[in-house]
Amino acid sequence: MTGEPTPPADYISRQTLTVLVPLYNEQESLPQFVVEMDKFLARAPLPVTVLFINDGSTDNSLSLLRSICQPPTAYEYLSLVQNRGLSTALKAGIDQCRTTLVGYIDADIQTSPEDFLLFFEFFPAYDMVTGIRARRRDSVVKKLSSRVANTFRRVLINDGITDTGCPLKILKTDYARRVPLLHGMHRFLGALVQLQGGRVHQLPVRHFPRFAGTAKYTLWNRLWKPLVDTFGFRWIRSRWVNYEIKEQQRRPAGGSAR
Repeated sequence: MTGEPTPPADYISRQTLTVLVPLYNEQESLPQFVVEMDKFLARAPLPVTVLFINDGSTDNSLSLLRSICQPPTAYEYLSLVQNRGLSTALKAGIDQCRTTLVGYIDADIQTSPEDFLLFFEFFPAYDMVTGIRARRRDSVVKKLSSRVANTFRRVLINDGITDTGCPLKILKTDYARRVPLLHGMHRFLGALVQLQGGRVHQLPVRHFPRFAGTAKYTLWNRLWKPLVDTFGFRWIRSRWVNYEIKEQQRRPAGGSAR
C-alpha cells in the first residue's frame, strides 16, 4: 500500500501468534470453522496456536472441543465454569497467551481466518490491525442497529474506528495485556490500544452469512448496552494514565546496594 511503512522482511517469521476463538453454544459451526481455520494454518507465515475459549456453553460445544484439540494439532481450549460474556472470554484468552501477537475471530464463520493473511504486512509499523466488514451479510435489523451503535460511539469518543464490532483483529500481545477488559470493553479494543499510544490500521475483510446456529445478540445488546459502555469508556479515558521513561539507572534484579 502506497505510503505505508515496509516491514522488515523477516519480522513476521520471527513472531508467534495465538488466535483467540471465544464461543458460546456453537456446536453447529465448530466442525466447519476448523475446516476454514486449517486453510489459514496451512498458509500462515509464522507459528500459530488456536485457543478456543468456551464461555459456559450448554450444548455439545465442549465435547467437540475435547475432540478437536488433540495433540499434535495447533488447537487448544479452555472452558469457563459459566457464561461470562465476550469481554471476559477474551480476557481469559489473553491471560493464557504465550505468543508475541494475539488475534481474535468468532466461531460463527461470518469472517474468514484466511483474511488474517492480509494483516501481517502492517506489522510492526502498527500495533493493532482490525477489519472492516465489507458488504455485510446480515439482516436489515442487525445492520441498522450496528450502524446506529457505531454512530453513537464515533460521536461520543471520536476514535476513528470504522467497524469496532468486526471480529477479525490482530494486535501485539504487550498492548493486549494492558487493555482493561471490563464488561463491554471488547467494543473498544482499537480505542484502548490508541490510549496506550499505539497505532491502529483498518482494512476491508470479507463477510458471510452465519453458517449455522443463531446469533447471541438482541436489539438490546446492539443498541442500549453499547451506548452505556461508550459512557463507561469515556470515564476510563478521562482517567487513563500514560508515561514514558526517558532515562533510568537501576541495579540488576536481586542485586543489593553496597
